[in-house]
Amino acid sequence: MPALFLSHGAPPLVDDARWVAQLQQLTSGLPRPKAILMASAHWESAPLMLGATETVPLVYDFGGFERRYYETKYAAPGAPELAARVEKLMPDSEHVTRTNRGLDHGAYVPLTVMYPDADIPVLQMSLPTLEPDRLLDLGRRLAPLRDEGVLIVGSGFTTHGLPFLRDWRPDAAAPGWSREFDAWAAETLARGAIDELADFRERAPGMPWAHPTIEHFAPMFLTLGASDDPERAPEQPIDGFWMGLAKRSFQVA
Repeated sequence: MPALFLSHGAPPLVDDARWVAQLQQLTSGLPRPKAILMASAHWESAPLMLGATETVPLVYDFGGFERRYYETKYAAPGAPELAARVEKLMPDSEHVTRTNRGLDHGAYVPLTVMYPDADIPVLQMSLPTLEPDRLLDLGRRLAPLRDEGVLIVGSGFTTHGLPFLRDWRPDAAAPGWSREFDAWAAETLARGAIDELADFRERAPGMPWAHPTIEHFAPMFLTLGASDDPERAPEQPIDGFWMGLAKRSFQVA
């Protein structure tokens, strides 16, 4: 299996026809996963935590949207075997705990588009750190799961400067800081310059406006760590902007 970094967006992103088409096209080129391991920007917790493995509820971790977004269902089966494998892949220094937490919108929003039948076992794990080097190492430890048919997904957003948006329409023009950061990310990914990406807070144009907090960029490093060769340029099948934010997503082999 490849591994993915997805810009997931708020629940209304499922109404954006272009994003839905792009994500469906990406999914159509993937082998069918035996299970899915999700790491979302919306669950930071140390030590590493694993979510529900029997029934997998949803966490409506957002506010101010239409009622229908709080009625979304995604009754995916749990993945207890995957949870056990994740535990075994962790070193003694990485304590792992269990919880009954469900899928947050960073996990289930893209899954409703990718696998709408909700028939693939899903496990969500927390981000135990936001530091790129530690997430790269965590991705490397999880990489063997790919050979077992597990789709590893880091879910965030390539730019996420919500406090600095002034136009909240889905087709709003991207602010300069969003365009500049996205162009830098695309070019740096294409060169496989992992060290530069990891130093984005100092190197990237558009900072700190593109990421006043960094949790939406951090999942990218989990995905890159799970690559066979993190310095090989990933495919970038999804680009463009939504509400001025860069929804660039990529796939690593």
